[in-house]
Amino acid sequence: MATYTYTAVNRVGKETRGTVESDSREKASDRLKEDGLTIVSMAEAGVLNKDLSLNFLSKKPSPRDMAVFCRQFTSIVNAGVSVVSALEMLGDQTENVRLRSAILQSKMDIEKGESLANAMRKHPDVFPDIFITMVDAGEASGSLDVSFTRMAQQYEKSAALRATVKKASIYPIVVVTVAIGVVIAMLSFVVPTFESMFTQLGTDLPGITKAVIAASDFIKERWYILLAVVIGLVVFTGAYKRSDSGKHFFGTLARKLPILKNLTVKTASANMARTLSTLLAAGIPLTDALEITSRVMTNVFFKEALITAHDDVSMGNPLSETIKRSGIFPPLVYHMLSIGEDTGDLGTMLDNLAGYYEDEVQQSTQQLMAALEPMIIILLALLVGTIILSVIAPMAKMYSALDSL
Repeated sequence: MATYTYTAVNRVGKETRGTVESDSREKASDRLKEDGLTIVSMAEAGVLNKDLSLNFLSKKPSPRDMAVFCRQFTSIVNAGVSVVSALEMLGDQTENVRLRSAILQSKMDIEKGESLANAMRKHPDVFPDIFITMVDAGEASGSLDVSFTRMAQQYEKSAALRATVKKASIYPIVVVTVAIGVVIAMLSFVVPTFESMFTQLGTDLPGITKAVIAASDFIKERWYILLAVVIGLVVFTGAYKRSDSGKHFFGTLARKLPILKNLTVKTASANMARTLSTLLAAGIPLTDALEITSRVMTNVFFKEALITAHDDVSMGNPLSETIKRSGIFPPLVYHMLSIGEDTGDLGTMLDNLAGYYEDEVQQSTQQLMAALEPMIIILLALLVGTIILSVIAPMAKMYSALDSL
């Protein structure tokens, strides 16, 4: 199958460029005409003019990208522009490659008679289940702008929550990376300088100095083994995290480690409450909302708890009771859910709950960073201090021997 580059004019007279794959030039031309394009020029793509937007180089749109898309879509549609024209305008100005491609392909599918929800459903890597469900509900109720506004709020809250959690992880990662770099540099360049001096002394070196010199020699002469081990660990950890046992292992680790458990539970509670609130506000049944919400949970234990809740609610049991039986959500969650069920205003309670835990996540993040800073500094001091001590110890031993003469 060949790739053809083309220049064409769409239905509103705007010039557009792109690529299309087809068995022949004629079939490619027919396909573009079906999409309402008038071809100006077409040529088979070569090495120099072939579209190089490789899939592995295009990243998935972030919550921030999706929030901006939803806000802009709402503004354009509310201004009286048709959905097709709105998608075309947004596709032309969207920077994310995957999102732009999904928007433009969805526009072409709508022109062929499909609904917006069905068109977007073909791109699950860009538009998740919650998005499709909200769009479907908006089309059915004639309030598509409301659905997109709610999704914009959902993505904005998700982006803020993710940024808060990410901020807590960046600092220790940067400091640990710098620490490792400093240690490797000292072992590779500083220790060998003193090693030659120690060899000329001909004295018996302390055990700590021998250990550091051995580590230095290993890094200089067999660094490839260390590199292979690191790569192997990264690959193995990534594969293990995707397995069922790995998901449960790391999920347990996140829930049980004293330094992580508060942040993990509060983040999961905020995600659950915010997603459920958004779906219920759009008129989605609670059972369907629970099923969709379970898919957005990152920790497998909270995912399984919501799957169980879906089954229990389907049989007529209150959501608050099954959440309580799970034993992994804080008491405030099921107490607030119980109040919402009693008053018939579960959506509002979930919205309040989401706001509370989003604030709690920010506080927990600050506490986590405050706890990590001294721990990392101590670890760095121990590593560098050990190397310095290994250099000083032989000198002290030598001076002590000279004083005894």
